[in-house]
This record gives sequence, structure tokens and C-alpha cells, in this order.
Amino acid sequence: MVLALRGVSKSYQTAEGPLQVLQDIDLTLDAGRSLALTGESGSGKSTLLHLAGGLDSVDAGTVEIAGQDTTKLGDAGRAALRRGTVGLVFQQFNLVPSLNVEANLALHARLAGRHDTGWQSVLADRLGLGGLLSRYPEQLSGGQQQRVAIGRMLAARPKLVLADEPTGNLDEATGDAVLDLMLELVAETGSALLMVTHSIRLSERLDARMHLRSGRVA
Repeated sequence: MVLALRGVSKSYQTAEGPLQVLQDIDLTLDAGRSLALTGESGSGKSTLLHLAGGLDSVDAGTVEIAGQDTTKLGDAGRAALRRGTVGLVFQQFNLVPSLNVEANLALHARLAGRHDTGWQSVLADRLGLGGLLSRYPEQLSGGQQQRVAIGRMLAARPKLVLADEPTGNLDEATGDAVLDLMLELVAETGSALLMVTHSIRLSERLDARMHLRSGRVA
């Protein structure tokens, strides 16, 4: 089991008082499996994803990543766990504009101490980036930038992949192609994938689905 959330709740303080965003969420995800997280805007999808990746702390419950209880870790401990175990892909590509494609691909793997030039080369070829390694993000299309973001994440061989609307800024054909590659590579590396999406069509491509409504599993 790569990810386990048990009895997770989360609220935020607002001017009107506490706002309950998630209530008593249970979720498990094994290696090599994928789960789509769906729900209306404001249902708590992104908050759950952030809790699953140790980007935020829970009010109640536990979050385990690769057997480690993140609720017992401080900020530095969670950051170290993310660096070594979790891969993040967002709708915004978050590439470093001053680095070319090759350097962007290597960035997270170097930070995790797992840079492998052979694996990076395989990813670049599989993602159609082999001829673009010397280009900079501003010289790439949206689909190319998202493929770089996915390659950068997978280059570090994470055990858990968290993706928040990873194809939301892409046209349907490009988005489908990017998701195809991500699912294929995640399966090959034995990672677990948790993906937030508004698209029922895309959610049906994953192994399982969880729908949130008003912070609860519907």
C-alpha cells in the first residue's frame, strides 16, 4: 500500500468561522494502481490531494505514504518525504524558465539524489522530447510543457504520483495523449496515481474512482 488516508478531516478558518472542507475521508491506493478523484468545484478535491502529499496537515485522522505516518512529521520531515517519495503534476506546468528541457527533466531527480541519465533519456524519448532538450519552456507548446512536467516528475521514480487536473490546460486530443503516456509510465514504474479531474470521461480511464460532495465521499 502506497497511500492510506484514515478518518481524515480538514477545516480552514474564515471570517465567518471554521469552514469544514473534508470530513472523515478514508482512501487507500496500492502500487501500480490509479484512482480518479472527482467532484464539483469546492468539494474538497484539491485539499485532499494536498493532504495526501503532505503539503498540508490534517485536523483529524492519519495520512500514510509508503508506510510512513505524515501526521507525525513536521514541515521539514514532510518536505523530505515529498522530495524522495512523491511526484506532483499540476495544471500549471511550473517549469523553471531559466532551465532548458534537459535541465528541467533532471531537476527533481537531482534533488532526490536519484538522477539517472539513462532513465531520463528513456523518458525523453517516450514523451517525444528527444529533439527538444536544448529548448527553453517559452519555446514549447502547452502539450510539450506538460510532457516535460510529467517527465521531470517520473525521472525521480516516485512511489506516489499526485496529479491535479494535469490535462486541464490542454485541448482534448493533446490531453488524451498526455494521459495515455502518464498512465503507461506510471504502470511501468509501479507508482500509484491519484488524479483530480472534472472529466468523467477521463476518470473512467483510471482503475477506480472516488467522488466527493461537500467534503464527503458520495
